[in-house]
Amino acid sequence: MKELLLKDYKPELECVRKLTEIKKARFPVIDIHTHLGKLGLGEEYQSKYDLKKYLDKLVKLNVKHIVNMDGLYQDDFDKMMKFTTNYNHYITTFMSIDFSNFGSKTFEEETTDHILACYHRGSRGIRLEHQISFTYKDKKGNYLRLDDERLKFIYKLARKFDIPVYIRVGDSKAYFKAINENNEQIETLINNPKQSHYNNGSPSFEELLEMQENVIKGNKQTKFIVGHFGSYVENLSYVAKQLDACSNMFIDMAGCVAELGRVPYAARKFFIKYQNRILFGTDSTPLNDQDFITSVRFLETFDECFEHHRQGRWYIYGIELPNRVLKKVYYQNACLLLKIPNELLYINDIIIKDLKSNEE
Repeated sequence: MKELLLKDYKPELECVRKLTEIKKARFPVIDIHTHLGKLGLGEEYQSKYDLKKYLDKLVKLNVKHIVNMDGLYQDDFDKMMKFTTNYNHYITTFMSIDFSNFGSKTFEEETTDHILACYHRGSRGIRLEHQISFTYKDKKGNYLRLDDERLKFIYKLARKFDIPVYIRVGDSKAYFKAINENNEQIETLINNPKQSHYNNGSPSFEELLEMQENVIKGNKQTKFIVGHFGSYVENLSYVAKQLDACSNMFIDMAGCVAELGRVPYAARKFFIKYQNRILFGTDSTPLNDQDFITSVRFLETFDECFEHHRQGRWYIYGIELPNRVLKKVYYQNACLLLKIPNELLYINDIIIKDLKSNEE
């Protein structure tokens, strides 16, 4: 063999190691980061899966509640709320903001009305899309910054209603670097070149982190969930400093098990130290539930060198958290943040099964 293309390299591991069979989570779980609709599955999401069957499957995995990040706004929000109306006890939906009218005289008034309307219809969080600083510009042609004073009213409204604001300022740091042999995400970027932010005129990774810091520190009474492990899972020391500086900051682990699982010693110490600030999340859709089993294996076991389908050919290691920490990460922190009564978690599966049997 003279040469082998990287895409064709599929090694079979010869190391003999224990791989625990995971059927469900050890304790009740609230998945703080799922996608039931348009963001994860496209416009025709309702025809792609059966919501009742999907939720019943989650119950068997010991998932007692989920947060749906696909609330969006206007007609999309109405469509989603109608779609999930029978399962409001099990699904918390976050709204989004329409920034297409940003900078206009009516933006603040219209956005305020939207937030109020969504809140009164049951939405209990605001999701600010991470693409806003790559996509939207004001009338002067400047990219929209999360720390723009013209967005201050959004954070004040969230504080008033005591609902969290979900933010995520960027993607993997490797997405901001040149696509070459030194980029650890090269396979992902070759297959999806539009995900690259390298020299495309958008804010740098460092500028995005600065915006994030300014927003959280400048709105100390507002609770923020910073997605994907504080937007910088590759640098746990940085995330730790931000958590130390901002008591109103929480992080989710959605889409981050691949990065965390390659530094198991540091990750375990981090989870134990910041056990009150970390939320379980998968970033999954009804068509992709592999992330849940992988996440549970990572959190509950000391399994070594196992595959993570989301991140190419990486292999990861478990961190086997103590039960008291697991409970906080799995559901206790989310219950406090979203004000979900503990007793509701234990009846959700019964309600879902009853609804299913009645319809059958």
